Amino acid sequence: KAMCSGKLQTGLLVAGYFVYLLVGAAVFQALERTAEKQEKIAAAQLKEAFLQNFTHLTVAEMEQFMKNLTEAIQNGVYPVGNESQIEDSNWDFSNSFFFAGTVVSTIGYGTLRPKTAGGQIFCVFFALFGIPLNIVFLHRVGKMLSLLCKKLGKYLYEKGMRKKKIKFLTLLFFLATGILVFLCLPSLFFQITEGWSYSEGIYFAFITLSTIGFGDYVVGKQPGRNYFSYYRTLVAIWILFGLAWIALLFNL
Repeated sequence: KAMCSGKLQTGLLVAGYFVYLLVGAAVFQALERTAEKQEKIAAAQLKEAFLQNFTHLTVAEMEQFMKNLTEAIQNGVYPVGNESQIEDSNWDFSNSFFFAGTVVSTIGYGTLRPKTAGGQIFCVFFALFGIPLNIVFLHRVGKMLSLLCKKLGKYLYEKGMRKKKIKFLTLLFFLATGILVFLCLPSLFFQITEGWSYSEGIYFAFITLSTIGFGDYVVGKQPGRNYFSYYRTLVAIWILFGLAWIALLFNL
């Protein structure tokens, strides 16, 4: 009976967690999308005006243009290429979901961030309840992983191995598989998808999973690269399980 209710609790927790992220993503998208579109239109107009007058601009006007351009880029608007980019939103659903995940996991890259007053206030409350929920979720996933660990230990114990040796071996096993599954293989995947070097991939994976999240490398952000549609969602799932693995390592 306890086993059954435990499974039900885990199921509810996982479902609740994902619903929380999905709802958060939808709200962020609703609050931020229009403001972002206006920013993009303004940046396109800025570029247009510059291209028409750039032969006889004064130094002061040039300085102002550079200032406006830098501001646009810091806000995630790149006035490069044609008009079609106005339609591509940084706040499409996959990006919003990814953003919601980086908020509750406290990674916070800073490349995508709410700029409207509503978005910012919502972000405060979203994080306030989301971070504890994320901790509970990771703890539960970690617990499930540690059950696997116990099973492995029991099997080795029945084979007549000493307890200390078993502890050392299970730790080694989880360390090795984790490093392979969460660092080495994803880095190879990033190398192919993002065109980074392998060491940049390792660096990005570590900075992400340790929740430092500098934001100097972020997935799916390079203009002109073709990413497959669920790329960032897949990365978000890798982050969640990677964080759970790290939580389990600390437990062990």
